[in-house]
Amino acid sequence: MNNISTSTCKQEPGVIVPRVDLNRCEGKADCSTVCPEHVFEVRRIDTADFQGMGPLQKFKLRVHGMKIAYTPNAQACRACGLCVTACPEGAITLIRMK
Repeated sequence: MNNISTSTCKQEPGVIVPRVDLNRCEGKADCSTVCPEHVFEVRRIDTADFQGMGPLQKFKLRVHGMKIAYTPNAQACRACGLCVTACPEGAITLIRMK
């Protein structure tokens, strides 16, 4: 559990959500560690996501333990941006919900 205050968050939950570029994510879990809203889950990549990747991305995933960040709680995001800053691969962007 982290001690990050939600006072740094900029939005009400669900206005902005994180999007993870699965081709860049290496599953290092920095996003999960810093997120005060517990938006991220780092786990084994889904078979369908893996099959849709190119050979280089598949190789990279094997090297990094077949783990990737998913956002099962994306609607809880309050757009603090800590995940964007923490991701060493630059795989996370924040997008406005339509």
